[in-house]
Amino acid sequence: MLFKDNLKKMARTLLASIASALLLTSCTSLSYDLGDIVPPSGTTPKGPINAPRFDDRKPHDWAELTPWHYPIHGTDVSKYQQAVDWAAVKHSGISFAFIKATEGGDRVDDNFLHNWDGTKEIGMPRGAYHFFYYCRPASEQAKWYIRNVPKDPTALPPVLDMEWNDSSPTCKIRPPAETVRSEMKVFLSIVEKYYGKKPIIYTTVDFFDRNGLSQIKGYSFWLRSVAGHPQEKYGTHPWTFWQYTGTGRVPGIKGDADINVFYGSRDEWQKYVSGK
Repeated sequence: MLFKDNLKKMARTLLASIASALLLTSCTSLSYDLGDIVPPSGTTPKGPINAPRFDDRKPHDWAELTPWHYPIHGTDVSKYQQAVDWAAVKHSGISFAFIKATEGGDRVDDNFLHNWDGTKEIGMPRGAYHFFYYCRPASEQAKWYIRNVPKDPTALPPVLDMEWNDSSPTCKIRPPAETVRSEMKVFLSIVEKYYGKKPIIYTTVDFFDRNGLSQIKGYSFWLRSVAGHPQEKYGTHPWTFWQYTGTGRVPGIKGDADINVFYGSRDEWQKYVSGK
């Protein structure tokens, strides 16, 4: 009997050890999986997946939180990318494009129509963005955008690009944060009413922090962060698009290219594009 009792005790100890080891392994895996930001949809990337990979002139060492956690990658362009071969861009794995349309209240990007029509022709989802100018009322800028960007129900939402532009020869002011947010809301409201879609806000880390953009609710954000995942630079602020490099290499685009990711899965991307 004593021998049998000892065998039973040894068996119970062994089983307990195995169970503990399995639990520890499971917890370790879960901790790694939840390391990424939880995007607005509530989904969490589970690790590097089958995402397109692009060369980069100045690649960043992404460690664990990488752009390759997200399957949908896109680009954004202006006249500085010159003539873009959109068929080659799409073939490389790019799934969407944001195209510069307007700036201030009197400037249209030289290549806007070429890029707008070119992406439409190959069936690439695209949206148009406006670069904000701090020396002109937001209402005038919104009307200028509406005057130059076609109302296309299949397009991605309009984009308001908010960042500092100290290189401007005519407007170097930096208004108070309260004024910046107030003017943004004017532009966003006018454009949303006309196009029937809530615009997206593009911004940079320094602009976001200085102007308290976390206070603006109800809009999707497109965040620039080329030296770390948005979770590291913007905290828990939700985002829909992340611009992760400005020195990428995309076939069909000459020189440096901006590359972005969409926060969700391929299925979520299809729902986003369809407006569902």
